[in-house]
Amino acid sequence: MNEGRPTKANRWSRPRPEDTGADTAPAGLTEPDSPHPAASPNTASGAGPSAPEERTQATPAVTRAEAATPADGTAPAGAVPAQGGAPDDALPLPLVPEPEASGPVNPVSPVPQPADGPAAVFPAPAGSDGPVESDPPAPWRNYDPWAAPGSPRPHAHLSQSGPGGPFQQNGVAVPTVAQRRRRARKALVLAAVALALASGGVGGFVGAYLERNGGLTDIELPQAAKEAPGRAPDSVAGIAAHALPSVVTLHVHGSEEDGTGTGFVLDGEGHILTNNHVIEPAGGSGTITVTFSGGQTAKARVVGHDSGYDLAVVKVSGVRGLAPMPLGNSDSVQVGDPVVAIGAPFDLANTVTSGIISAKDRPITAGGEKGDGTDVSYVDALQTDAPINPGNSGGPLLDSRARVIGINSAIRSADSGSDLGTGQAGSIGLGFAIPVNQAKRVAEELINTGRATHPVIGVTLDMNYSGDGARVGVKAAGGGAPVTPGGPGAEAGIRAGDVITEVDGTRVHSGEELIVKTRAHRPGDRLRLTVRRGGTNRTITLVLGSANGG
Repeated sequence: MNEGRPTKANRWSRPRPEDTGADTAPAGLTEPDSPHPAASPNTASGAGPSAPEERTQATPAVTRAEAATPADGTAPAGAVPAQGGAPDDALPLPLVPEPEASGPVNPVSPVPQPADGPAAVFPAPAGSDGPVESDPPAPWRNYDPWAAPGSPRPHAHLSQSGPGGPFQQNGVAVPTVAQRRRRARKALVLAAVALALASGGVGGFVGAYLERNGGLTDIELPQAAKEAPGRAPDSVAGIAAHALPSVVTLHVHGSEEDGTGTGFVLDGEGHILTNNHVIEPAGGSGTITVTFSGGQTAKARVVGHDSGYDLAVVKVSGVRGLAPMPLGNSDSVQVGDPVVAIGAPFDLANTVTSGIISAKDRPITAGGEKGDGTDVSYVDALQTDAPINPGNSGGPLLDSRARVIGINSAIRSADSGSDLGTGQAGSIGLGFAIPVNQAKRVAEELINTGRATHPVIGVTLDMNYSGDGARVGVKAAGGGAPVTPGGPGAEAGIRAGDVITEVDGTRVHSGEELIVKTRAHRPGDRLRLTVRRGGTNRTITLVLGSANGG
């Protein structure tokens, strides 16, 4: 006997029920209703038993597989698997003959086995102390990797899954179809969530990179589609488009200095109007070059000029396709009307600026560099806030219908300069233009006669008088009479020392203002003057005379 573990059962054989017949039962066993009484067991004292049953037929040799597996394929309790690792198709074992006994054969009683017992129990052979337990069956011995699915396996009765069932070494239950589907759905959901998270992370990273680095390709900014080039005729663009072909830039080269200014075409014969101070550097031997807006150039000659009006006319020859500038009426201009100025400030040709009429009848004087007063111009000007700078001189000031209403002539700068031709300060929004009505008359005279006429009163003014109004001098230059005998003033009754305070009802505060108001008229125009003499005001009327300008 072995200590601590069941003794292995000896191999022994007995006839199977099918070999002995359906009614044959093992020795010592009888069906409850069997007509054959059970044989008496052997007694310990060896009392004589009944004679043993005779075998009806010889027991054939069987293999271990056949001995372990009944005909119906079920595993009987206490079946013993193959030992020693012998393959299932080993040679058949020979029958062990039963020993001859002097006494009756001990009948084999069935040994009840628990349904779920871990070890098989076999009847003990003769002379042993009791039944012998065998080792638990090794489930891996039943696995045949080359067997067809669902086919019976050797020793399948020892498997917990039954014959043909799946091999389960650890005893885990095989999942059902519904469980497999649930697991598959769960796996798909988890995969989808993982994919969404990964996509979100990658998308966020890519988006941040593109935002930080401007994308993977070159940047293309949005842009409006190309529009039609046409503009409203009364817009700044429309006015400029209509007027620019008539505007020219003048480059003057003299023996002592050069200058740049602007002018515009008066007619198809090549006459161009500009300021006197623009062409003055040329003198009698200098050159004047005219550049049109299209880039064509031509030489020009002086037709006539007048320093008192600061106007001059030059003419080009051999130029075709000239576009004369239409002239407006400066008397129709109102304060606040929109205006456009075109010129070449600092030699930047075809420069367009815009503004409004800030004031009318603004008396200004410009020039006077010579010191003798012969180069001083007196202008009853239009004031504008359109930017005008050095180089704009002689250029047109246009109304909303692209008609000339003034000739840009002077600016008031922060350095107190007022002449565009000499000062280099920029615009501060105080520009002045000669009214086109006055410029038209002077231009016509210059073209027709080469000289302009000035309207005169026939008196000499005291330019040093600091009181309010224009005072007639005590004596003229050179010791002559301050009131010209037989002139318009003498005939109207003006005397030396009289103070003229109004012209046509408009207040005048100085001698310059009286000259400006007078030159705003033509020779032969009638003026109404208010004269203060000895503290008494009186009104007189006179007809303006004429004097040749220079």
